[in-house]
Amino acid sequence: MTKGVFGALAACCLAAAAGSASAHHSVAGQFDSSKPVQLTGVISKIDWVNPHIYIHLDVKDEKGVVTTWRLETLPTAMMRKAGLTSQMLIADGSKVTANAILARDGTQALGWVSKLTYEDGHYYQLAGE
Repeated sequence: MTKGVFGALAACCLAAAAGSASAHHSVAGQFDSSKPVQLTGVISKIDWVNPHIYIHLDVKDEKGVVTTWRLETLPTAMMRKAGLTSQMLIADGSKVTANAILARDGTQALGWVSKLTYEDGHYYQLAGE
């Protein structure tokens, strides 16, 4: 009886660990560094969540059509350790230029952001370029 309980407990722990491991992904596995893009727009929303933060950037094309890009970046713990907050990133609604790389699978308006540069010239280097 005891072996059965321990076996079931071990199986549950392994299943939980496998689920957590598959939820996290590598940057190189999901994004293509050979496809850089520079986007200019206004940050409309920040999802300050784990395993990675998402910055929503509203980008207006030459016809005035707005596309909201979902730009993934570092985990919240790394941002906090660097002294950054979501309010610092969203700023005051001013224009931001994002250096990013596109999704490897071709998903539209999805990228990994490495640097945010604001109209006044200050910037946050979020990852290597």
